Amino acid sequence: MAVVRGTAFKLQNECVAVPPIATVSCRGRRPARCSFLRQSPGVYLGKKLLGSKLRASERVQLWWTDGPGRSPMLRVVSATMSLSQVPDKPLGLYDASFDKDSCGVGFVAELSGEYKRETVADALEMLVRMAHRGACGCEVNTGDGAGILVALPHDFYQEVAKDHGFDLPPPGHYAVGMFFLPTDPGRREEGKTVFAQVALSLGHEVIGWRHVPTDNSDLGQSALQTEPVIEQVFLKPCLRASVDFEQQMYILRRVSMAAIRVALDLQHGEARDFYICSLSTRTVVYKGQLKPIQLKNYYYADLGDERFTSYMALVHSRFSTNTFPSWDRAQPMRVLGHNGEINTLRGNAREGLLKCKNLGLSKDEMKKLLPIVDVSSSDSGAFDGVLELLVRAGRDLPEAVMMMIPEAWQNDHNMDPERKALYAYFSALMEPWDGPALLLMAAISEQHWIAMV
Repeated sequence: MAVVRGTAFKLQNECVAVPPIATVSCRGRRPARCSFLRQSPGVYLGKKLLGSKLRASERVQLWWTDGPGRSPMLRVVSATMSLSQVPDKPLGLYDASFDKDSCGVGFVAELSGEYKRETVADALEMLVRMAHRGACGCEVNTGDGAGILVALPHDFYQEVAKDHGFDLPPPGHYAVGMFFLPTDPGRREEGKTVFAQVALSLGHEVIGWRHVPTDNSDLGQSALQTEPVIEQVFLKPCLRASVDFEQQMYILRRVSMAAIRVALDLQHGEARDFYICSLSTRTVVYKGQLKPIQLKNYYYADLGDERFTSYMALVHSRFSTNTFPSWDRAQPMRVLGHNGEINTLRGNAREGLLKCKNLGLSKDEMKKLLPIVDVSSSDSGAFDGVLELLVRAGRDLPEAVMMMIPEAWQNDHNMDPERKALYAYFSALMEPWDGPALLLMAAISEQHWIAMV
């Protein structure tokens, strides 16, 4: 690392979350001083970044000189990091094709449909009390994952939008997307630009972006190493489309991610550092590689705001069993929270792609939505991908679940003949997704469904 003559160079790590560097190479003439120093969080960063840890992809460089007329310059340099440390290919005894999860799930619902703060608070308390169903690594402050899915808190987002200089349409006439973005500014802006261009090409209007306030001051090193930049996008769906808003958002997410994979080279071994947690006119997902107590108490400032309300909430505490923890694999997914494992995953992923005429897409347009099952996702993510496709294609949630997880109907002589005939029909469309598994699902359309199997 070159150092300007007549100056001294100091490489400083804000906290132990960033691996220390023992030596600094100085080319050319030896500077007045060349040293390494590690300080506690926020000591030299001043008020702007006080109390916020650096991601492990960031380095702080402090240049200074003893000579006259020079002043210190503080610079943060970001490097590309993935959302997880999952190997891209089989490594030793590890093979991603055998990944399974075992977790804690639960939900709270207000049957009257009234938005209440208590619904969110009770769900987060439930999540914390299921901490024993989740897991953490050797670091007591790094969890395998925790999250919550809620109905869009319109009153809260309306106030937040005004603070950011834009107004929101009435509930149901705008969508909110929760994004995990690259820490590298260039990749981040390129990904957002591609998303906005795809949205515009499909007739949608991006209203604005919002940086989601987070507090990573007590996250462990493993979570910090892959912590993304988290932002939300607000947009108006196309009013002239032949499909409903939720179907439009499903198509937008799929098509935009296909374009972003190409733009950011995500499909050729590059860091998988762009992920859309949710994009919906009805629900939003807050999650991460967190412990339940971190999600409840401080990581997302939104969840602690008294204006943040909902009439239903689905929570998940992850125990990744033989998988790697990661920010994107945390749950809930876009539709479900899953405990257990899917033992027929390879056959399901191979045979689970259906023709979905109800999406109003041609054969060529359907190809743009692929892959329905992301090979980098867990068994939970694969199930969620197919279930979401069925629901967005117009099937009710109970019908989609009966198709994917049928009863043991073949030899049940007491089963109603019509039900048995329905299962026989479904079996010609899709191989059953066999557990053991416990699944909680939420799908809000004209009908509001929360289901457990």
